[in-house]
Amino acid sequence: MSTEIKVPVLPESVSDATIASWHKKPGDAVKRDENLVDLETDKVVLEVPSPVDGVLKEIKFDTGSTVTSEQVLAIVEAGAAASGEAKGDAAASKDEAKKQEADTKPVQPKSDTAKSEAAKPAAKSDKGGELPPGARFTAAKEGIDPKDVEGTGRRGAVTKEDIVNYARSGGVGKAGGARPEERVPMTRMRARIAERLMESKNSTAMLTSFNEVNLGKVMAMRKELGESFQKEHGIKLGFMSFFAKAAANALLKYPLVNASVDGKDIIYHGYADISIAVSTDKGLVTPVLRNVERMGFADVEKGIDGFAKAAREGGLKLEDLQGGTFTITNGGTFGSLMSTPIINPPQSAILGMHAIKERAIVENGQVIAAPMMYIALSYDHRIIDGKDAVLFLVDIKNQLENPHRMLLGM
Repeated sequence: MSTEIKVPVLPESVSDATIASWHKKPGDAVKRDENLVDLETDKVVLEVPSPVDGVLKEIKFDTGSTVTSEQVLAIVEAGAAASGEAKGDAAASKDEAKKQEADTKPVQPKSDTAKSEAAKPAAKSDKGGELPPGARFTAAKEGIDPKDVEGTGRRGAVTKEDIVNYARSGGVGKAGGARPEERVPMTRMRARIAERLMESKNSTAMLTSFNEVNLGKVMAMRKELGESFQKEHGIKLGFMSFFAKAAANALLKYPLVNASVDGKDIIYHGYADISIAVSTDKGLVTPVLRNVERMGFADVEKGIDGFAKAAREGGLKLEDLQGGTFTITNGGTFGSLMSTPIINPPQSAILGMHAIKERAIVENGQVIAAPMMYIALSYDHRIIDGKDAVLFLVDIKNQLENPHRMLLGM
């Protein structure tokens, strides 16, 4: 029985999606719930699994095609045998093999180059998986063995960009002693990120204020209670939960920082839906923790951990990225000492965390070494005055330097 594989229903805010990569080719055996194709939207990459066991009979759209909700992507023949198994049967005739090949050709025509590449044995990455067509073609053109390239794609897959970067860095093959260049189109997600950054720059009166925080007491609390916390809740006590809770408390005190502009109106939000910036191989995404003001530390940590895993494995949902009244981004995980984060429209402010460095400070008249972090608040000066921004940042500083008071809601 034939089963249609369709594009999932997309939300109203997402009109279409682009086929990023196929993980199977016609004739391949597929298992139920096995991912067949990745669809890239402006915000997230969606996986489309097979609902049945069988064989991928037909692909309707090639990589790079644009598709809309509920369009048929492919046909899976439930319960059929894979083409490889059929070829292994000595009784199978050549005519039958040719007929099977004709039946499994994609609907859309391909270029001569693509046909010749498809006819070649599929290259393998160091993980043993087949390379996507773009990466396979580039590897062949540059004379690069994919096994020598470290993959940055999902689950360690080698992507076309990995091959290109390897060639540019003076890898093996033709590219070794040359000065190669290659024009690579932005991914859809990267193009959308660029668009939103320019939108933020051009539509907000952005200003940034800085302060520094002594995290000695937070670190002492994590050391004292970290093991018990993990045993009790099954999750580590990290720094982000302290910052998220401090931000949520401060947002309720300074509602303008939690507001957004809609034309000539200001929309005040009586809740703290905090977007947490998460880095992926395709760019930065900002899944949203809802009602952080009501969450405990364990709930925050579990939420952040869940988003991080989903982002790494491509499991984020569109609804995870929608909404948000305020954003926290942590450049410190990459070693950033200080930066000016860019507002995530339509939000009006974003908090930047940075690397913790031991520095000399004066405390009670004595010079001591303390674990210090610079924090930054970028805000929309159209609705947030400098005084409110500074007081908001000082409030977060005071909470983090007195975490026991924060835990008691003081």
